[in-house]
Amino acid sequence: MFNFFNKTTKRKETLVALRGSNPEWTPNNYNSMVSESFQKNVFAFRSINLIASGIASIPMYVKNEDLTINRNLTELMTHPNKEQGRSSFITSVVSYLLLSGNAFVYSDGDQLYSLRSDRVKLVYDSTKTSVKSYIYEVDGVRIPVDLEDILHIKSFNPTNDWYGFAPLRAAMYAIDQYNEMAKHNLSILQNGGRPSGCLVLKDFQNLDEETRDAIRNRLSEIYSGAKNAGRIMLLEGGYEWQEMGLTPRDLDFAEAQNTIAREIVQAFGVPPILVGIRGDSSFNNYREARAHFWEDTVLPLRKKYQENCEIYFDLDSIPALIGKREILWEKVSNADFLSIDEKREILGFPKMKHEESKETDPKTTEKKDN
Repeated sequence: MFNFFNKTTKRKETLVALRGSNPEWTPNNYNSMVSESFQKNVFAFRSINLIASGIASIPMYVKNEDLTINRNLTELMTHPNKEQGRSSFITSVVSYLLLSGNAFVYSDGDQLYSLRSDRVKLVYDSTKTSVKSYIYEVDGVRIPVDLEDILHIKSFNPTNDWYGFAPLRAAMYAIDQYNEMAKHNLSILQNGGRPSGCLVLKDFQNLDEETRDAIRNRLSEIYSGAKNAGRIMLLEGGYEWQEMGLTPRDLDFAEAQNTIAREIVQAFGVPPILVGIRGDSSFNNYREARAHFWEDTVLPLRKKYQENCEIYFDLDSIPALIGKREILWEKVSNADFLSIDEKREILGFPKMKHEESKETDPKTTEKKDN
């Protein structure tokens, strides 16, 4: 809201226009936040895609409690449904989790589907202590879904027992600020690259409202817009131009935008250097940033499939973690006090068959020699 206060004096001086406003933040609902962030802010878009595509790029297997591969569930994760492969499916699930704090995976018994999180509603039992079922709503049509047919993945939410808290929501204030800066810069460009100001008329009280409107319209027609950038403004007697706004340089927009962009990506746990924000970009720092990103942001998003199964990621295929994995392999290999099965368990492999274990286990061999 803008408030204008106009006052004419008897001394034939200027009309003064004062403007004040309250910030208008993006409404706290899914569609508005997604529109302003994922669809309009490059850093939010890049951060979400970086995390989602990162997880989707890792080969994964579903393993049983004894660490043997569950081939049926692994095949299901590889080909979840007829429209999506594993990469597209995982990208969708993780993206919804980051955008809304919730991800819903639906199973029809043979295939898996990632549901839009804003279309799924929880139905509580009469005591409101547990979830009874779900409702999937599309274009006003409400489809009931049984509890056992949906896997609800949610992030921690300190103010809601049922729905997760999205990293996007924590980043929205910074996203709004960045987007407003972009709009301001575009407005400056479209208005000739000049800051706003006021036209001082020394005989202002002698002009009627129709004449004032004509002056405003004529000035806008001749001088506003990028096509009129640099055009000389010719003011006749009785007129004087007074600048009122600050230029982007005065506001130090470049550094302010970088600072706000860092806040946006940090809400998602993405090191600024990975999304092209200015800063220290030496090779060592970039390599360390990638390792930090995978260890602190991507890998903690792994989830159990069900109580007796777990999705395992092939960490050896992640280039950013090769160095640390090599160190772990070397330490485990040189640990003579560990049995073969203990070493394999640490590295994520199932135990060997009983006969093979006896033949290759250094502890067993040592006992035989004695």
